[in-house]
Amino acid sequence: MYNDSIETLMLRHYGSAAPTPPDLEQQLAASVHQEAAALQRQERVATRMRTQRVSRRQVVRWVAIGSAGVGLLSAGLESLHMLEASFAGEETPQMRSAFS
Repeated sequence: MYNDSIETLMLRHYGSAAPTPPDLEQQLAASVHQEAAALQRQERVATRMRTQRVSRRQVVRWVAIGSAGVGLLSAGLESLHMLEASFAGEETPQMRSAFS
C-alpha cells in the first residue's frame, strides 16, 4: 500500500481538470479531529484501567454477572432445542418430565 497524499490520490482518480469537491478541507479536518478525539478517549480508558485498583468484590461481581449470563444463554438454548423438537414432532426427556 502506498502512502500517497490526498492531492495525488484525487489527481489520479479525477484528473487535473476535475473541480475540488465542496467543503473537502472542512470534512477532512472534521474527520481528523474525530479520530483524534476517539484515540484520546481510548488512551484515557486504557490509562484508567492500568492505574485503577480492582477489588476482589468487584471481580466476584463480574464473575457472577458473567456466570448468570452464561446460565441464561444455556437455558435459552435448551428452550430453543425443545421448541425445535416439538416442531419436528420429537419428544425430548425434558418434555416427557414436563408433561408427566
